[in-house]
Amino acid sequence: AEVADKEVQSAYHFLRFPIMDSDEYLVIATTRPELLPACVAVVVHPDDARYAKYVGKQALTPLFAAPVPIIADDKADPEKGTGVVMVCTFGDQTDVEWWLQYDLPMRQSLGVDGRLLAIRFGAANDGAAGWASVDPDTANAVYEQLAGMPAKKAQHAIVEIAENTPGVIDRPRQDIVHAVKFFEKGDRPLELIPARQWYARIMDKKDALIKQGNKIQWHPAFMAKRYEHWVEGLNLDWCMSRQRFFGVPIPVWYKMDEHGNCLYDEIILLDADALPVDPLDEAPPGYDESQRNQPNGFMGDPDVFDTWATSSLTPQIASRWVDQPERHKKLFPMDIRPQSHEIIRTWAFYTIVKAYMHEREIPWKNVVISGWILDPDRKKMSKSQGNVVTPEPLLDEYGADSVRYWAARARLGVDTAYDEQVFKVGKKLCTKLFNAAKFAIGRFCDVDAAKLTPDAVTQEVDRAMIAELRPLLKRATTAFDAFDYAQALSVIEEFFWRMFCDNYLEIAKPRTYDEELTPERLSACAALRLSLRMIVRLFAPFTPYITEEIWQWAFAQDPDMNPSVHKSPWPTLAEIENIPAPQQEALWTVTLAVVEQIRKAKADA
Repeated sequence: AEVADKEVQSAYHFLRFPIMDSDEYLVIATTRPELLPACVAVVVHPDDARYAKYVGKQALTPLFAAPVPIIADDKADPEKGTGVVMVCTFGDQTDVEWWLQYDLPMRQSLGVDGRLLAIRFGAANDGAAGWASVDPDTANAVYEQLAGMPAKKAQHAIVEIAENTPGVIDRPRQDIVHAVKFFEKGDRPLELIPARQWYARIMDKKDALIKQGNKIQWHPAFMAKRYEHWVEGLNLDWCMSRQRFFGVPIPVWYKMDEHGNCLYDEIILLDADALPVDPLDEAPPGYDESQRNQPNGFMGDPDVFDTWATSSLTPQIASRWVDQPERHKKLFPMDIRPQSHEIIRTWAFYTIVKAYMHEREIPWKNVVISGWILDPDRKKMSKSQGNVVTPEPLLDEYGADSVRYWAARARLGVDTAYDEQVFKVGKKLCTKLFNAAKFAIGRFCDVDAAKLTPDAVTQEVDRAMIAELRPLLKRATTAFDAFDYAQALSVIEEFFWRMFCDNYLEIAKPRTYDEELTPERLSACAALRLSLRMIVRLFAPFTPYITEEIWQWAFAQDPDMNPSVHKSPWPTLAEIENIPAPQQEALWTVTLAVVEQIRKAKADA
């Protein structure tokens, strides 16, 4: 899951593999000639008529004369290279699959340091020590020139040897560009090295894991298919161990025999209540530190857990699964997991795996998938790429609400470009909220709040504006219920600018300046207060600081209100249901048209 494909320049080297007891040969096109000593088989497609007669026979590896079986398998691509593939231990994942499927021998030529190991070839038919070869002297003479070299240097060296050895090279090299596996944050190709690992068996649970994924609500819904496709494409169990310096230690020791060899099948474990433990720092029960790595002693497992093995337990950690089981029962499954789309295959997947394997449960009811932040060149912002923008200058220049506004404008599942114009729009919105609230509060603050009730909204134009709040509340609430916060922000923002600021404040303003508390003034002030109270709560998830400031000015001291906007309930239609609709259904539309004509006349005057 931490592996990424990268396109690299390479070349096909066309090597002749003689057929044993024959004058014929197969030609293999390989980009990894340095792995030739580790070749254990040759594979062709079963329907490839060119090579059908060779299936079941043996070929000899060039330079090393090692006999290897010729196998037919559907995974061989007749259109790739020459259609003949050499299987090495290991060049890629397909090599691993073939090695397991056909019970091929292990010939590891590459060490953990990326250099070719010191190995010896022996006679193919007399049981001599070393790897089988019909010409071990020649094989060893060639390999001695390669041993100890880094893989890339060995590649150049073996090509030079092959070019100077008659009958090995079939035709000139062919330059190509192809995908090679890299660590997702690395700059060198990955090599597959055999090593002992800890696995969690998941291949037999693929159907169950797909069903678990279907129990979760994915936002946006199409992201569920990404999860499903990942599970369907799994071809290995979960390797949970890593060879790193930092991480959660695997709490396991192994017994040593009388010769000091590790007995990997004789595992020493602790009871669960004795964990955690670092086996490299502590001795197991019944042993002391002097017996570490000694005959008849013990050895601590040197590996740590894959980071996903622990981060996949974040719901259980948060719910205190181990030490507060009753709390865990109330909180688990969690309500929501927010994350990005590229780690569906890791964080989301492994969290679902853990919840299923431990409790046959889903980890959360909803998973909300965001996109990437893209730089001006439309590339993903990443620390490793050096194209990130740190938030501190943005917070200083635009304020936290403006940055949050920019984030809220990003739609789920869609990559978002970094655009400072959006921060400026957010800052402008916050300024407008401040000024509009300041004006509205200034108009109704000297009126007894007890009088500013829904019943006080008696004027048709005020009722018409309040009527416009009803579809706004429905649309914003529906969007939030669907986790479409960007759509919710859009409809709230449109109402605030167009309906409230551009029109209603101007319509209500003249009446609010009346010296007497006339029914007209009272209606305007009540409508201003009711609408502002709703607007502030609607904006609160997006611009939490300015809305809290407004709430403290206008509503926090009201005994019927919560002391903070963020403790206040989401606005509902019930708050305005007692305000009658205007007698003329199109009154608000007509009012806006009249206001527009007045503005036009003033502009033309």
